[in-house]
Amino acid sequence: MASYTLFSSDSHIIEPPDLWAKRIDPKFRDRAPHLVHEEEADQWYADGLKFGNIGTNQQAGLRFVAPEQLTAGGKMATVPLGGLDPQAHVADMDIDGIAGGVLYPSQGLTLFRVRDDALLSAIFRAYNDYLAEFCQPYPNRLKGIAMINVDDVQGAVHELQRAARLGLVGAMISIRPLVHRYDHPVYEPLWAAAQDLDMPLSLHVGTRRWHPERDGPDPNLDAVETTNREYDVRMAIAAMIFSGVFERYPKLRVGAVEWEVAWAPYFMARLDNVYTERAVGVQLKRFKDGRLPSDFFRRHIFISFQEDDIGMQLRSYIGVDNLLWGSDYPHAESTFPRSREIVERILQGVPPEEKTKIAGGNVARLYHFN
Repeated sequence: MASYTLFSSDSHIIEPPDLWAKRIDPKFRDRAPHLVHEEEADQWYADGLKFGNIGTNQQAGLRFVAPEQLTAGGKMATVPLGGLDPQAHVADMDIDGIAGGVLYPSQGLTLFRVRDDALLSAIFRAYNDYLAEFCQPYPNRLKGIAMINVDDVQGAVHELQRAARLGLVGAMISIRPLVHRYDHPVYEPLWAAAQDLDMPLSLHVGTRRWHPERDGPDPNLDAVETTNREYDVRMAIAAMIFSGVFERYPKLRVGAVEWEVAWAPYFMARLDNVYTERAVGVQLKRFKDGRLPSDFFRRHIFISFQEDDIGMQLRSYIGVDNLLWGSDYPHAESTFPRSREIVERILQGVPPEEKTKIAGGNVARLYHFN
């Protein structure tokens, strides 16, 4: 029997159909996200833009019993209650042997494609209010991650501060901003606020600021994009490291969420190679005390993964303290209801102290679970 406590660093709620109709600033109500019951799937729209259907944001457990029934379409009527109700969510955690979960949105991941800056910020404010209320009945078991729009950095700082007052424990920012890369000085107030508030920032899969006329096919529906999806998170992390963000903000923590792990050791070696041996890198300002980019990665970047056996074999290169397991409940690829079985398999042979950290200890420490 496993002796560790299991915490999920990456679980999800499912947004109810009336979330934004009830909560968004009234001046944005006619453009707010709303669910349309279409023939093949219940489809979300905002400001005339189609941004996601119910589909694979549910169906937890189906992969184990009837994988042939998995579908990209879906109806709100079939959504598991645990996605909508905190009591049911915690009950499913008990079934799965999970002590606590860090909660991200479902449809909200693709809301970053909404083009209007003010509308997007209003959408995120309403969502953050809802999520805080969702977590409130179980503050020691459910921890919410806010959505933050970095197009307006000062507005992002204000919303980060408000999210902290609401009791949320971190914030999700776009993996690829609309205008400036994360090495631009415009983001300095955001890094400072996240550090001062002890609010880790998350780069979750699917949160690209995407415009169809600029970026081509929907990256979440294109096989080539999906296969290479960690490209954007590598770009974001490299921009932060090379520009000295973590040297200036030594307590800032940034996470790569739902990207698995095995890509990280090569990426870390590549960062160091460019910094020490390539003309474009050796001309950068030198880090203090002879530190390398990989040193900042190990100290400041945490990685949330699900079932990466190869990544676990490479864990010492990344840093055991940086690895956070997540169930992805209630999405189709979730490990629910076999999380403990799967974690035990992928951590087979890992020393007990390391296993305790990876399975839950790192999550508990980062997000202050009791």
